[in-house]
Amino acid sequence: MIDVRRSADRYRGGDPAAGIETLHAFSFGPHYDPDNLRFGALIACNEERLAPGAGFEEHAHSHTEIVTWVTEGELTHRDSAGHATVVRPGDVQRLGSGAGVRHVERNDGDVPLVFVQMWLAPLAPGGDPVYEVVRGIADATPYALAAAGAILHIRRPAAGERTAVPAAGAVHIQVVRGEVLLDGTELGPGDAARITGTEGLEGLELVAGRAAAELLIWEMPAAPRPGG
Repeated sequence: MIDVRRSADRYRGGDPAAGIETLHAFSFGPHYDPDNLRFGALIACNEERLAPGAGFEEHAHSHTEIVTWVTEGELTHRDSAGHATVVRPGDVQRLGSGAGVRHVERNDGDVPLVFVQMWLAPLAPGGDPVYEVVRGIADATPYALAAAGAILHIRRPAAGERTAVPAAGAVHIQVVRGEVLLDGTELGPGDAARITGTEGLEGLELVAGRAAAELLIWEMPAAPRPGG
């Protein structure tokens, strides 16, 4: 089953007056939707746009795996575990919040910052916070998030190039830039596809359009985690 979700249908949030614009793909805060709480391990997929000088002041997270992918600009991250990092396009940032951590996310640069932030439910709650940044991750290097039982594939197909969809219980595809064709349906920037049961869909592929594309593909088990 392929469920296409369009960028235009996302919930709009953030604080535009403060230079923060957010598009939420899942039920989030005041945008409560009991039919859109999660997909596999994924519980949030937010596209964030921060103007120069804007940001999220110190706030808390717990029992959540947070993975961030910067597409434009630079993200300044600081947390209560003592990490201070600048995350750039091509880097994968992971914050495993464990039993609890506080952090700050800001655009301290002089150009707009755009990033996609994805929250996943861990297999087991609690524990100590974990932080890491993988610099300049390559297309052929999957990022395994063992704490959530999920794998992130980053794909940058050239024009007309084909990309295989992983065989898994649940696959979430986020188009970051460019256009791709999936089973006859065109997906553009910000569009997503939620696919279940790809084990029975041999040969399912994404085909890039007239220009290069950039995709974030999560490979996950289909069953919700305990407490989900």
